[in-house]
Amino acid sequence: MSEIPAKLRYTEDHEWVSVTDGVATIGITFHAQDQLGDVVYLGDFPDEGDGVEQGDVVGVVESVKATSDIYSPVTGEIVEVNSDLDDSPELVNSDPYDGGWLIKIRLADEGELDDLLSPGDYKALIEQA
Repeated sequence: MSEIPAKLRYTEDHEWVSVTDGVATIGITFHAQDQLGDVVYLGDFPDEGDGVEQGDVVGVVESVKATSDIYSPVTGEIVEVNSDLDDSPELVNSDPYDGGWLIKIRLADEGELDDLLSPGDYKALIEQA
């Protein structure tokens, strides 16, 4: 069964969000990386300081099986991109909820978090698939 940490929020597109002091850390879920297979490239991320809107494409993940867009679950300003992924994209497979995070966004509207799925709702989503 896929790992679904209780402290996170989720999107229907299989991104996860963790918020600390108004900054959202975003990555792709265990389920997403499991479906993709071995990740070989992550990129096309916005630059630090760029603004993004909820639902914008903010990157791409390529694996041995597929290429998928990564969507921003929140609106705000990019404050950091995980540079460790440049040389080690496989961190998304081995550690999707910690070392394999993708970007950090300073939230423009914390109310958008209410639009995201709870762990229980996300579990139900992936069990339907």
